[in-house]
Amino acid sequence: MTVRIVRVGEDAWRAVREVRLRALHDAPDSFGSTAGREERFTEAHWRMRLRATPTWLALDDAGVPRGMVSLIQEPGSPVDDRHLVSLWVAPEARRRGIGWALVDAARDQACLDGARTMSLWVLDGNTAAGDLYVRAGFRRTGVRQHLPRDTALVEERYELLLAVGA
Repeated sequence: MTVRIVRVGEDAWRAVREVRLRALHDAPDSFGSTAGREERFTEAHWRMRLRATPTWLALDDAGVPRGMVSLIQEPGSPVDDRHLVSLWVAPEARRRGIGWALVDAARDQACLDGARTMSLWVLDGNTAAGDLYVRAGFRRTGVRQHLPRDTALVEERYELLLAVGA
């Protein structure tokens, strides 16, 4: 299976909704939301989200979405940091470089934005994600927090230094 990484706009809201809900069902503890909550979102919400948040889909040869990632300016973070969110690859498409390609798309955009760093949070126990990010150059910061929606879950912040002007 070959995939292409495509930055999508608000007209792709149905595909993004499909992938996001699939991700939330597949890994319910790994994201800052729940499938039940986002299943209630309207078309207007999905469109607004895509207008405000750079998002990429990994599309297979048939145009079927096999993964996604988004990039935000995380509230409270430095203005020269971009925050990677919602990275997910479909189980049947894992271990084929799709996660790497999605991280690369987000990193390239962060560099274009003039960001100095790119950051993300990894849930304790999500070793596959942590391993991917470390191999991609992220370092564990030791900064940890409990998830607001479930304080029994803890996540750690990872950070990647970007080449300024790259």
